[in-house]
Amino acid sequence: MSPRRVTLADVAKTAGVSPTTASLVLSGRGRELRISQDVEQRVLKAAAELQYRPNIVSVGLRTGTTRTIGFISDTVATSRLAGDMIKGALEAARERGFMLFIGETEGDAELERLLLQAMHDRQVDGIILAAMYTRTIKVPKGMAVAPAVLLNALPKQPSPLPSVIPDEIEAGRVAARTLLDAGHREGIHLIGAGPGRRNVPPGGSVAAVERLIGIREVLAEAGVKPAGGHVCPDWQPEYGLSVTRELLKKERPRALICFNDRVALGAYQALDDFGLKVPADVSVVSFDDHPIASWMRPQLTTVALPHYELGRKAVDVLFTEIGRDREDDGGEGEVHRVPMPIRLRESVTSPGA
Repeated sequence: MSPRRVTLADVAKTAGVSPTTASLVLSGRGRELRISQDVEQRVLKAAAELQYRPNIVSVGLRTGTTRTIGFISDTVATSRLAGDMIKGALEAARERGFMLFIGETEGDAELERLLLQAMHDRQVDGIILAAMYTRTIKVPKGMAVAPAVLLNALPKQPSPLPSVIPDEIEAGRVAARTLLDAGHREGIHLIGAGPGRRNVPPGGSVAAVERLIGIREVLAEAGVKPAGGHVCPDWQPEYGLSVTRELLKKERPRALICFNDRVALGAYQALDDFGLKVPADVSVVSFDDHPIASWMRPQLTTVALPHYELGRKAVDVLFTEIGRDREDDGGEGEVHRVPMPIRLRESVTSPGA
């Protein structure tokens, strides 16, 4: 037989007080209601000795809060990289005395519906709906039952839900400025997307579109035009390798902006195949700060995805939603952009250095 749970009545009996007095002390209202310090200390000592834990369900019924947050993702929970989003959310929630309930859908719409229903049945105080990659999503029906935030996702249709995403536009600007600050003005090629705003991989990646906007903006301000853009059907090393090989058969670039680190890995291989050195012959800047970026030789300069900060920010925004008046939900939710820091390493130098 499992041990019996210690109750408030047990604490009151051990301390020699009424259950009402024990409840007031343990809820922090003892001083407010002029309960003596001696009684307060007896109750706290009894609770500690008995290892008393309050019944969260009962507390929730009384206070209207369960001190829990639902975190539903597609594949974030089992992703080595984006798992830092969960770590950030967990720590931000814990600092506020809240617990995270985590569920994963693996992209299954029916499982997503069932998980949302289960979270609402457990009366979570709010829900974070997260995506592994920044993308537009169809907001599930019933999301508005409790305060909610979209993490790493934007709604396909107008929605009152706020979104938390990486600042990909500014990341594009930072990548372009990194090359300009090194003195590059000619022979800058884009590997993965571009040169036009519509030249992006199938599926309309938010990261591709927004990184491209930032890159083009900064280059245009400097009077620099990209020497070329090369769309990869998927941002994987084999496509970075093949499109960079095709480029090198026609001309020699002076710098590459690769749209993620896996593409950059393929580009490195192609440059090596053609006897070109990074960064002496060709500078390379990229995005994401995947672990391979620091393993590559020379180490890759890249603009980092702030997964941990995204998770923390989502919890901050959710608590704002929990605390606000939800009667006026007619407008579109605010988009919160989290800065993406540059990791300056060894792959960029001045032309001809």
